[in-house]
Parts: sequence; structure tokens; C-alpha cells
Amino acid sequence: MKNKLYLFGIAFIGVMACTSLFAAESGDMALENTILRQRLDQLDREVEQLRRNASLQNNMDGTNSLYPIWSKLDIQFYGYVKLDASYDQSRIENGNYAQWVDSAYMSGSSNNDNDDQFNMTAKQTRLGFNISGPDSGDLVTSGKIEVDFYGSSSAENKAGIMMRHAYLKLDWPKKNFNIIAGQTSDVISPLFPSTINYSVGWWSGNIGYRRPQIRATKSFKIETGEVLKFEGALARTIGRDNTSLSGTLDSGEDSGTPTLQARVSMAMDTFGPEKATFGISGHYGEEEYDTNAGGGNKEFESWSINFDYTQPVSEKVTVKAELFKGQNLNQYLGGIGQGVNLDDTPNHNLYEEIGSKGGWIAASLGPWKNKNYNVGIAFDSADPDNLTENTGTSTSRRLNQSVFANVMCSLNSNVDVGFELSHWRTEYKGRGDQDSLRAQAALIYKF
Repeated sequence: MKNKLYLFGIAFIGVMACTSLFAAESGDMALENTILRQRLDQLDREVEQLRRNASLQNNMDGTNSLYPIWSKLDIQFYGYVKLDASYDQSRIENGNYAQWVDSAYMSGSSNNDNDDQFNMTAKQTRLGFNISGPDSGDLVTSGKIEVDFYGSSSAENKAGIMMRHAYLKLDWPKKNFNIIAGQTSDVISPLFPSTINYSVGWWSGNIGYRRPQIRATKSFKIETGEVLKFEGALARTIGRDNTSLSGTLDSGEDSGTPTLQARVSMAMDTFGPEKATFGISGHYGEEEYDTNAGGGNKEFESWSINFDYTQPVSEKVTVKAELFKGQNLNQYLGGIGQGVNLDDTPNHNLYEEIGSKGGWIAASLGPWKNKNYNVGIAFDSADPDNLTENTGTSTSRRLNQSVFANVMCSLNSNVDVGFELSHWRTEYKGRGDQDSLRAQAALIYKF
């Protein structure tokens, strides 16, 4: 009996001890859970307050609305990383991309005769944002910001950012009308050949660049299926710095007027699988140079008239072409980079605009499996009567022509590898004509 009582006592004491310990642990856990819950509630309140402070916006009607911290608009990031490597048989301007071949005779010597060179750069790497919204039904708004790294002439491994596009677009789709305000491509000569070379035929027949502008576009759908489009722009007149009595001043700014650009085009059914597009465009602007020669100011005109044509031949073949004629086109990448001849010495008296004409035609072929092909030819011819005879420099370029062929191969949906072979010939007024064979390879990662 005593043993039973003894065992019962031990068991009772053990149960009481376990119960006490369990109660103590339960109390500690409850207290700990309460503290954690309070901390979590406090963190939730702090995060909510931060979100409100970061994204609280005032509406036009005075009420408040919350938007995402990034933006209330749809912003899509895009771009690519590109490495270019090129070999030129003769020295070419500027090396990273082809503009024209330097004169064979520099300062009276033949040090550029078959003077080969090799270049490698990542400057064409491109970054951009497409911005969409808001859409109010009748009015659709959007914008674009895009840059690459050809913005400075510093060392090759210290590239500078260059603004390519930065504009907003107001679009009334029901009325087929839109307005663009900001920097974007010219209205004139809107096409370009598909080249691996960064300059896409500039200075050798393809004119048109990018500049600040206000542009309006209106389209009309004709009952027979054609689409007639009118485009017009007021653009910043960009000249070059010239030494005036009051210092350095841009000749386009000094003119006091914007440049007018216009284009009319029609898309119509022809023999191809899709509509062909014909376009006629032109521009007119003025530059003013302050000069000590003869006193006063000198005004120069810049103008062009252009034709563009796009023809889908089949599902895998498209042909594009442009022609131009004008004067003082260096800021439009025409005239082989020559706009105004400021040589007013007694032996020359060529204080005038440089006229030029040119064009290009190219075909895009493919895709076949994972490959696309492009071939083309281009030329730019400057009026020799407006040029001073070459005396040992790379000036007085009277003809620049190029022929190219390339292939682009997709390794996957994001990575392309390309190779381009081109032949360049630049002729000068006087001596110095030069040819160059250029081989260029590129590796591109798109995102």
C-alpha cells in the first residue's frame, strides 16, 4: 500500500510539474506571439506610409489616387548590346563606322595609300524606353526616349551618351491625325538600308538625320484602298559654329528661323503581296554666317527635294530606294559632309553653298531559317564647281560611293551575329582618289 501511495505521489508530482512547465511555456509562447504580431502590424503600417508618401498623386479634381511607385504609365525598357569589329584596307573616316575614304595624299605624301586599320567598339549599344498612356478614348498619348554611346569624341573606352530620340506623341486615331513634339527623325527621306555599318548609308546617298521638331501627320483612307499621308514639321535649324565679331555662334541659330520639312506619300496595291509606298519630300532652311570678309553677314540656303519608294516583291523580298538633290546638306548627312564653301580667298572666291545629288537602292532577303540577307549600292555626288581643289587634305570630296552585302544569323531569340562586306570609293577634286575594302562583324544581344 505504501508503495502504491509512493508511486501515486511521484506520478502526481510529475504531472503537476509537466503541467506547470507546459503552462509556463504556453504563456511564454503567447507573449512572444503577441510581440511578433505587434511588430508585424507596425511594419505593415510603416510600409503603407512609405508607399503613400512615394506614390500619392493629386488628381485634377482635387482628390487623391494611388499609383505604382515606378509610374502610373506603361513603360517598356528595350535595347541591345552590340560589339562591332572592322578591318579597312585603306584608312576610312571615322573608323568605327564608314563615312568616306580619306585622301590618298595627305600633306603632299602618300601615307594613306593602302594604309589599313582595325577598329573595335561597343558604342552602338542602345538603350530606350517606350512610354504608353494614358488613353482617354479619343486621345492616345505615348512617348519615347532612346540613347546610344556615340555622344563624345573621348577615348574609345570612355564613350559618352548621345540622345537619339526624346519625344511625346499625341494621337487621335479616329481622325488619323497625330502630333509629335521633341527630337526624332527628319520628315524627309525616311527610309534607310539595313546595314551592320552604323551610318546606314549616310554621306554616301542616304540623307536625313534627327533633330528637335514639332510634327503633324494626317492620313486619308481612299475608297479604292490607297492611303494618302501628309507630314509637316517645324525643325530646329542646325548649322555649324562660325567666328563672328561677337564670338562663336551657330549659323542655324543665327538665322532666326526654323527649317520647314514636308512629305506626301501614298500606299497602294501594285504587284507585290503588300502595298507599295511612294513618297516625295523636301525641306527649306537658312543659315547666317557673320564674317569679317567684306563686312556684314552672309546668308546661305539649305534645301532638298527627295523621292522614296518601298516595294514588297514577295513575302521574303523587299526593295527600298531613295533619291535626293539639294544644297548645303552637311547637317542632313548629304554632300559627303560638305555644306558651305567658306573659301573667299582671291584665287577662289567660293563663298557659296555646295550642291549635291545622290541616292541608294537596297534589297532585304529572307528570313530563310535563321538568316536574313541584305544587299545595296549608294552614291553621293557633290558639285565640283562649288569645291576648292584638294591640296593634300581629305576635303573637296566630289564623289562617294559604296556597295555592301551582309548576313544576319539568329543564334536564338535574343542573340544575333552578323557579317558585312563593303567596298568604298571616294574621289576628290584634284588628286587623292582612294578605295577601301571593309569587312565588319557584329555580335548583338537584344533585350
